[in-house]
Amino acid sequence: MVSAKPSHYSPKTASGARAASRSVLLAENEKLAGGPVPLLQELNEREQKEVLAQGVRRVIRRRQMLFAQGTPHDGIYLIQSGRMRVFYTAPSGREITLAYWHQGNFVGGPEVFGSGLHLWSGAAVTDCSLVHFPGKVLRRLVLQIPNLAIGVIEGLAFKGKCYSALAQMLGTRSITERLAQLLLHLADSYGVREHDDIVVSAALTHADIAHMVGATRQWVTMSLKRLEEQGILTSVKSKIVIHRLDELGSLRGGAQAAPDF
Repeated sequence: MVSAKPSHYSPKTASGARAASRSVLLAENEKLAGGPVPLLQELNEREQKEVLAQGVRRVIRRRQMLFAQGTPHDGIYLIQSGRMRVFYTAPSGREITLAYWHQGNFVGGPEVFGSGLHLWSGAAVTDCSLVHFPGKVLRRLVLQIPNLAIGVIEGLAFKGKCYSALAQMLGTRSITERLAQLLLHLADSYGVREHDDIVVSAALTHADIAHMVGATRQWVTMSLKRLEEQGILTSVKSKIVIHRLDELGSLRGGAQAAPDF
């Protein structure tokens, strides 16, 4: 998910707080760049307390599964801290990451009221604190609090647009273009300017990147090495230092400009 040219970006604002409000997924529509509106943002203080009091608080540890593909739905989970990864697993065992969701986002849809089976899985990337709203509880709350109902609808609409954009990217862009797109998004969301470089510390492994762009880990490793040889970036463990943002924009293709740092 990449903003074509963020108009208010300042390297000084590229902090954990700024990045924590953004989701990470593969899409090129700049309207998706800021992430979804937090679920409870439009609720007043009394309504927020009322909603949170009806939920069940949960803490899950890094790499722990929250819900699994093919298991019954049971409402939604509001992320209060940490980062969740949602992903689809093919019959072959190959995974594709749909998105990383952060504080204020919810996971567990699209059957938010508890019917049907999960179409994908959700797992914690970091230790996460969540509030679980079972389907029956959520149904009662949205009938009582219109702004919560609007938040759920807007959240589902945003996720639908994102997953549609992901399908479009996978179907119309080459793997190299998708990798460039993801790197530009990471620079936009997590990048900090250091002299003439953009330093990205997004804690994504080569396997994580591969799951997002629809490639193998070996292909990502070789591609990043090739970009290093071309002087475009330097990749060291989970940190990527981008030297030539304009070259990444060219590799992405299309008419969009690279993020303006």
